[in-house]
Amino acid sequence: MPSPPEHYLIAHSDGGARGNPGPAGYGVVIKDNTGKKVAGLSEYLGHQTNNFAEYQGLIAALEYAVNNGPKALKLVSDSELMVKQIKGIYKVKNAALQDLHARAKQLIAKLDWFSIDHAFREHNQEADRLANEAMDKGSGRKVVANVMAGDSPASSALQKEFEGVVENGIIKLLNGTLPEGTKAQVRAKRN
Repeated sequence: MPSPPEHYLIAHSDGGARGNPGPAGYGVVIKDNTGKKVAGLSEYLGHQTNNFAEYQGLIAALEYAVNNGPKALKLVSDSELMVKQIKGIYKVKNAALQDLHARAKQLIAKLDWFSIDHAFREHNQEADRLANEAMDKGSGRKVVANVMAGDSPASSALQKEFEGVVENGIIKLLNGTLPEGTKAQVRAKRN
């Protein structure tokens, strides 16, 4: 494989499905080759498999590179199967994945340079978090928001917990209200 060009993107991609198949989503964190974050992509995919979600993350990263440049991409994924399929080490036997694999290969052909590597989940945490957030948005999981004093001029308590549910990507509080502009830290929990 040729060495990377002077300017290229690095995408950390992750996909997942709860229950496999189940509520699925992907997350992609894209940085330039200096390490500056340039994009965070995520999408809820409905009821799909884990491998389907992994491929959708790859395709989202490829589309970003093709459309925004530079047309050079190093992709890092925790899906060893997908990485080996894209490299041609493993065959793609699943019909649904064959279509996604073909789409990925079409996009790769539009790039000037491409590299794909496997990384363990612990080295892909931000993409994993985005994938989980996408699944949470689509599946309506309850979330708990921690609000810290000083986050908003109208905030008077040191710390409060509120319960809410995600509807159409927006957290609806079930037990209270917050002033507009309040910063919140969200911790998702099972229903």
